[in-house]
Formats: sequence, structure tokens, C-alpha cells
Amino acid sequence: MIGSILVLAALIMGGGTVWMWTKSTSDWRAHGTGAYDAGVTLYYAMQNGTAPPAGIEFVRLPADDQIHATSGSFRQIAGASPASRITIVPILPDVANQITGASVTMAILSPDLTYGLADLPRRDGQTAAETMGAITRKLATLCNDPFVVARMGDADWVEVEGDAVWGCAAAPPDRRILAALLAVVATGILMTVALNLPVSFLSFAGQLRNRRRVGGPTRYDPTGPQELQEIITAVNSYLEIEREQLAGRAAVLSGVSHDLGTPATRLRLRAALIQDADLRRKFETDIDSMTGIIESVLTYTHVEMGAEEPRNLSLTSLLDAIVANYQDVDRPVTLRKAKDVIVQGGKSIFMSRQGYGVVSNDRDTVVYGRPVSLERAITNLIENALKYGRRATVSLEANAQSATIIIEDEGSESSAAEIEELLAPFQRGENTKTIDGHGLGLTIVATIAKLHGGRLTFEDSATGVTARLVIQRS
Repeated sequence: MIGSILVLAALIMGGGTVWMWTKSTSDWRAHGTGAYDAGVTLYYAMQNGTAPPAGIEFVRLPADDQIHATSGSFRQIAGASPASRITIVPILPDVANQITGASVTMAILSPDLTYGLADLPRRDGQTAAETMGAITRKLATLCNDPFVVARMGDADWVEVEGDAVWGCAAAPPDRRILAALLAVVATGILMTVALNLPVSFLSFAGQLRNRRRVGGPTRYDPTGPQELQEIITAVNSYLEIEREQLAGRAAVLSGVSHDLGTPATRLRLRAALIQDADLRRKFETDIDSMTGIIESVLTYTHVEMGAEEPRNLSLTSLLDAIVANYQDVDRPVTLRKAKDVIVQGGKSIFMSRQGYGVVSNDRDTVVYGRPVSLERAITNLIENALKYGRRATVSLEANAQSATIIIEDEGSESSAAEIEELLAPFQRGENTKTIDGHGLGLTIVATIAKLHGGRLTFEDSATGVTARLVIQRS
């Protein structure tokens, strides 16, 4: 509705702009034509001694002013300003009357400007009356209220009072500047409507793209044009169905895990009665594997649902606590001290080089996230490093946009490319057959990274493979 009103307002402004511009142009053209006709009639009135045209009067100058005008001292004429600018306009008689005709001399005194004569229209056979008309049209075009005196040949000087023809009060209102402003406003309104439409869709697309991130909305407010509101409503319905399906899967898996607990316990008790130790160990291993798979799938589903409430947490303290827990049980996990971060400054007009700043590593790295999920992700990566290598080294890198948790193993026989292929659920490498696991650990870590706007990547190092868990801070 707002967009339609703005477009309608812009169209009305556009129509008003065209009307005002056309009307002003027409009025000024008619004003100039009227002044031209009055100038032609004025010439013949001076030549023949007839009455001047409507709106123009002749006032004979007094004797003293006649002397001043004849000598060219026009500023000393009574009624003329001593600081006036003088424009002398000689009008020669027509070619046919050059022998018997007389020329007209006009003196135009203006307080502000000198009238240019070079741009007056000229053509072969142009009459003196037409020249006089061109001059009066120029006087009417330039609103300046001039003081005009003239004489025909050697006749007396007369003051030509023509304010009703070429004075500022006689000029029609010029609305073309207002029309130009309205055109700018109308163009701005149309551009705003045209640009806001794709911006609304792009903004919603960005929100939808990051909907799984920490702090993302569970539903979206229908805003913008009607088409976008329909799309948002449909997306909200889809998200509601998706959440219900995830909750249903989690409920089913929780029920299955609970219901399998009783027969699994009975199987363990019955397996304990088996006299064959090797067969008993195989039974117990299968039972552990079965319950472990169910628990892993349940954990993965809970992570996908994002049931944990996010909050601000210190990633530095979290890493210290996790590493300390491993060291308490003599596991080979160490925490590498974070390096000082060198931040490049912005360019300045006062310096040819960019400055640098150092951010101390003593400051806590605070992120907005789900602490239990992040602890699970970091623990999974450390466990993988210990399973496939001899030790794990944990470090943290951070800047204003993201925080990166780095876990390096030592002695791993796998490559980064091989490990990245295991991010899909239930994928295990060739060298993991003798190692416990169900193929969901890295999948859970990658899902947690996406929930925090980041990613999980691997790269080969000199000692093994390095995992990099990136978390967005903003």
C-alpha cells in the first residue's frame, strides 16, 4: 500500500512538473511576444508621432535633462540612478528610408546590468521596428526595471515609461525551478521504491541464509511488498513443519533409546552367564555398539534442533577447562598460548603508510554461542586427534569477526583431504576399523560450526593434520 501511494504521488508530481514547466514556458513566450509587439508599435509611434502602445507612455524630459541627455550625461537625468549601468542602443532607419528616415537612439539605465546587444536577432531586410521589438523583448525577459530614454533623430529626448510591459511586476510567475525540484523529488521517490523492492528480497534472503546460526529467529515478520509477505508466510509455515519433524524424530529416538535400555540390560545380564569368554566379549561389544549408535544419532538430532539457548561465553576459559580436564587424567593434550594479534590500521591523509596495532593475548575471547555444543565439538576434535595421533595441541586465534579453534594432532596417518570426506554421517576411514566410533563425530562438529556461522576445515601440517573450527563473533 505504501509503495502504491508513493508511486501515485510520484506520478502526480510528474504531471504537476510537466504542467508547471509547460505553463511557465508558454506564459513567458507570450510575455516576450507581447513586449515585442509593443516595441514595434513604439517605434512607429516615435516615427509618426502617434499614440504609444498600451502600457507605454512618453514623458518629455525637462530642458536641463535635455542638455544632459544630448551630452551623454544620462546619469545626471532626474530619476536616473547615479550608479546605473548605461547601454546605448542606436537603431538605424530602414534601408528604404535611409535618406529621409531618422535613426532612433535609446539609452537604457539599469542598476544591475549592461544589456548585451550581440545576441539580438539580425537578418537581411530586418526593419528598424523589428529591432526595437527585439530590444523591448529583451527588456521584458530580463527583470530589472530599467530607466529608458530615447529620441527620434534630432527630436527632443523622452522618457519611455514601460514598466507595464517590461517591468518585473508585469512578468509572469516562473515556476520552472519549482517544477525542476518536483521532478527531482518524483525521481527520488520512484528510485526509492524501485531500489527498496530488491533490497527487501535481498535482506530476507540474507536472513534466511543465516537462519540456522546462533541467535537466528524462529520465524520472520511479514514485511515489505505483498509478494514478499506471502513468501515469508510460506517460509514460516515450512520452518514450523521442519521444527515439528525434528522434534518428532528426537522424540522417537529418545523413546527408542529408552525402550532399548531394558532389553540391552537383559542382554548384558544374559551375556554375563555365557561361559565362553570370547563369545561373551563379542556379545557385549555388539550391545555397546548398538546403544552407542542410538546415542550418537540422538545427539546429532538435538544439535540440529538447536535446543540449547545461546549466551555470551568466554572461549578462552572454555578451552582452559577442557584441556585441564584431559590433563587431570594424564591425557596428552596441551594448550598453546595465543599469539598477540597485529591489527592493520586504516589509511590516513596525514600519513603515507598504514599504522599497526597489537591486541594482547591476555584478553578473553568472548563469543555468542551454545557452550555445551561448543564443548562437545571441541571434545570430539580432541578425541579424534588422540585416536588417530599420539597427542593433541589446542590453540586459539581471534579477530574482530571470528574466532578459530585450532587442534593439531601428531603422528596421524590420514591426510586432510581424506578426513574432509568423513564429514558426511556414518562415514569412517579405512584406518578406523580397529578404533571405536560410529561415524557421526565430525558430522556433529560440522553442524555445530554451521550453527555458529562458521565452518570446519582440515589442513596437513608437518606433524599430522590440523583441524580448524571457525566461529563467527558478530
